[in-house]
Amino acid sequence: MLLFFILGLLVHFVFFASIFDIYFTSPLVHGMTPQFTSLPPPARRLVLFVADGLRADSLYELDENGDSRAPFIRNIIMHEGSWGISHTRVPTESRPGHVALIAGFYEDVSAVAKGWKENPVEFDSLLNESKYTWGWGSPDILSMFAKDVSGDHVFIHTYDADDEDFGAHDVTKLDTWVFDNVKEFFRAARNNQSLFSKLNEEKIVFFLHLLGIDTNGHAHRPSSREYKDNIKIVDAGIKEIVSMFKHFYGNDGKTAFVFTADHGMTDWGVHGAGHPSETLTPFVTWGAGIKYPQNVSTQQFEDAFLKEWKLENWKRQDINQGILPLDYLNNTDLFKAESIFTNAIQILEQFKVKMTQKKEVTLSFLFTPFKLLSESKQHNILRKARSYIKQRKYDEAKPSRLLQYSFVAIGVLVAFFLLIQAYPWTYYIYCLLPVPIWYAVLREFQVIQDLVASLLSCPPSHFVGYLLVSTLGIEVLVLSFFYRYMLTAGLIAFAGWPFITQLWTRAKRTSLNWIFFSLLLAVFPLMPVVGRKPDISLVMTAGLLVLLLSLFVVASLTKRKDSFVNEELPLHLLQMLSMVLSMYVVYSTDNSLLKKQGLPLINQIISWIILASSFVLPLLSPPILFERLFSILLSLMSTYILLSRGYEALFPLVLSCLMFAWIHMEQETLQQSGVSCKQKVNSIQFIYNTDLTQLRQLCLDDIRRAFFLVFFLVTAFFGTGNIASVNSFDVTSVYCFLTVFSPFIMGALMMWKILIPFVLVMCAFEAVQLTTQLSSKGLFLMVLVISDIMALHFFFLVRDYGSWLDIGTRSFQKLFRGLDFCTTKSFYPNPRKS
Repeated sequence: MLLFFILGLLVHFVFFASIFDIYFTSPLVHGMTPQFTSLPPPARRLVLFVADGLRADSLYELDENGDSRAPFIRNIIMHEGSWGISHTRVPTESRPGHVALIAGFYEDVSAVAKGWKENPVEFDSLLNESKYTWGWGSPDILSMFAKDVSGDHVFIHTYDADDEDFGAHDVTKLDTWVFDNVKEFFRAARNNQSLFSKLNEEKIVFFLHLLGIDTNGHAHRPSSREYKDNIKIVDAGIKEIVSMFKHFYGNDGKTAFVFTADHGMTDWGVHGAGHPSETLTPFVTWGAGIKYPQNVSTQQFEDAFLKEWKLENWKRQDINQGILPLDYLNNTDLFKAESIFTNAIQILEQFKVKMTQKKEVTLSFLFTPFKLLSESKQHNILRKARSYIKQRKYDEAKPSRLLQYSFVAIGVLVAFFLLIQAYPWTYYIYCLLPVPIWYAVLREFQVIQDLVASLLSCPPSHFVGYLLVSTLGIEVLVLSFFYRYMLTAGLIAFAGWPFITQLWTRAKRTSLNWIFFSLLLAVFPLMPVVGRKPDISLVMTAGLLVLLLSLFVVASLTKRKDSFVNEELPLHLLQMLSMVLSMYVVYSTDNSLLKKQGLPLINQIISWIILASSFVLPLLSPPILFERLFSILLSLMSTYILLSRGYEALFPLVLSCLMFAWIHMEQETLQQSGVSCKQKVNSIQFIYNTDLTQLRQLCLDDIRRAFFLVFFLVTAFFGTGNIASVNSFDVTSVYCFLTVFSPFIMGALMMWKILIPFVLVMCAFEAVQLTTQLSSKGLFLMVLVISDIMALHFFFLVRDYGSWLDIGTRSFQKLFRGLDFCTTKSFYPNPRKS
C-alpha cells in the first residue's frame, strides 16, 4: 500500500511539473541575423531614467495645494516633449518590466522565480547593441543586463545590496547615490581623454535605475509622505542631470531622454498582479527625435485622468511597454516607415528561425508549414512594403480587397452569361481562366509600373532603340520556330554584346569566353536534324572533352581548397567514373547492335544505374554555386551521352560553357551598374533563406536578362533539331536502355533527353537570379509578356491538316507559351533546398 501511495505521489508530481515545462518556457529564439535601418538616427545618445515602482497617478497628479510633485517633468510635458501612460503586463515585477523596456519582449512568468542576479535565458537588449553603455543603480537590476554581454562595452556602477533596506531611516539615498555618482563620473571624464572620447561616440546609452520610490512604497505605502517626497527628490535629481548633459555636450541637440517606470504599486504597497495601479506607469520623453508638446482641445479616453491631472490640453499618447512608440517620434515619414519595416524584418527572422528549429525536431510527414507566411508570401509582403516606401506611400497597410471583389464579380457575371446561353462546360474554362490570371497581373501592377517608369526615364532615343531591339528580338524568336538558322543569327548578335557596352574594356577574358562559346553554339542550328547521320566518334569526343574539363576543375579545386581531397574529391571521381562507363556502354552497345547480337544485359543495367544516380549525385555536392552547377553538368552529361547518336552529344557541353560565361558576364554588368558588390562565383552559395529585403526593383537590364532566358530556352529545345513531333525523334537514341518496343518508356527517355539542355539553362539562370538579386515575380511577368507576344503570332498559325510534323510544329508553338510559365523555377531539384 505504501508503495502505491509513493508511486501515486510521484506520478502526480510529474504531471504537476509538466505544467511548468509546457506552459512556462522561454519564448526566445536565437540565431537571427541582426537587422538595422540604413538611415541615421536623430540622436547620438540616450539617457534612460527608470523610477522603480512609480505609479502614473502619483507623478502626474497635483498635490493638495494644486502644485506638481514633479515640476520639472511637468514642465517637460508642457513645453519640451511628449507624454502618456505606459501599460505594463503581468507579472508587474522589476525583472519583466526592465526586460520589456530594454530588451523589447515579455518573459514568461517562471522567470520571476529564477532570481534577480542571473538570467534564466540569454537575450539581446538595447544595452548589448549599443556602442557603450554606462549604468548606475541597483545591483539586482543592472547585473541582468551586464552578465554575459558580448564585448567589453557595458559598464555598471552599483551600491551595495545591503543598502536596499526597507527599514532604513532614509531610503532616498538610493536615488541620490545614483545622481551623485553620475555627476562625479562626468566631472572625471573631463580629465580622462580615453573616457572623454568614448562619451562622444554615437550609439551610447546612460541607464539610471532609481530604486528609492519602490523601496519607500513597500515600506510606507504609496500614499505616504515618504513616497511622495521621494518623487520630488527624483524630479530635482533628473533636472540636475539633464542640465549637466546639456552643458557637457554643448547643447548639441543630440541627446534623447526617457523617463518611465517598470511597474506601479497598489495602495497597500505591493505589486505583481494586474490592478491598474500596478500596470499604469508614466512615460515622458523629450530631446532629439521626440515630438514637441501638442495642444489639443479634446481627447478621447475612457478614463478621467486628464481632467484630474489638469493635463487635458496636452496631447496624451499611451503606449504598451516595450513596443516602439512611433507616434512619439519627431522625424520624417520615411524614417518611421523604415523603422517599422526593420522591426517587421526582425520579427520575420524570429519566425523563420523558430520554424527551422521546429522542423528539425519534427518528423517530416507531421510537419505542416504556416501557410499564411510561406516564402512566397513573405517575399510578396516585404516587396510591397519596400515598394510603398519608395513611392512615399508610408501609410499604406494591408492591400485593399476592392480588386479582389471586383474580379469575383466579373467571374460571376461571365459564368451567368455562359449559363443563360447554354454553352458547353469547356467554354467556362476558356472564359473564366483569364479572370484569375489578370487578377494576378493587376496585383503586381507596381512591378509593371516600375518597369514603365524606368523605360520612360530614358532619353527618347534610347527608349526607341530599346523598343526596336526588343521587337526585333521577339520576331527572331518567332522565326526560329520555322527556321533554325535564326537561332544562329541571334547567337552571333549575342557575341557582339560586350562591344556595345563597356564589358570589353572591363573584363576582356570573360568577354572572350562569351564571344567564343556564343559563336560555337551558333554552329549547331546549322547542322542537320539529329538522327539523320549517326556518328559514335562524336559522342566519344564529347565524353573525352567532359573528362578533360573535369580533370581541369579537379586540379583547380585541389589547389584552392585544402579540404577538397578528403571531402569532395570522391564525389567528383564517382561522376567521372560514370562518364567513363557511359562512353564504354555507348561504344560497346553500338558494336553489339552492328553485329546483331542485341543489347548486352550488363550495358542495360549500367545505363539505368547512371540515369538514376544522375538525380542524386548533384545533391551531394557542396552548395557553392560553381561546384553545384558543375556537378549537375557531369551527372546530366553522363545520361545525355547514353542518349546520343551523333554531334548532339557536344551540344549540352557547349551550352553549359556559354551559361558559365553568362553568369560571369552578368556579374560584371552588375558591378558596372553599381547595384551591389560583385562576388566571386567560387564563393557564392545557394542559400535557401534568401535575404528578401535585398531584392531590388526591375531595371532595363532585367528585360535583357528575361529575353536571354527565353532565347536560351528556345535554343535548348531546337538547337539540335525539331521536337514538335514524335515522328522527329530518333528511336535509336534509347538503345542503351532498351531495344524492345515500349512507347511510354522510350518516349519518356527521349523527352528527358530534350529536357536536359533546358535544365542546364534553368540552373544557370537560377544562379544569375541569385547573384543579381532579381525578383522571381518580376522575372515571371517579363517572361510572360515576351511569350504572350510570341503567342499572338502562333494563334493564327495553328493547322489541323498536313503531316504530323506540320501539325505538331504549329501546335507546339502554341504550347511553348505555356512552358514559359515554368521559367521562374528550375526543373532540376532546387539547389537551395538541398
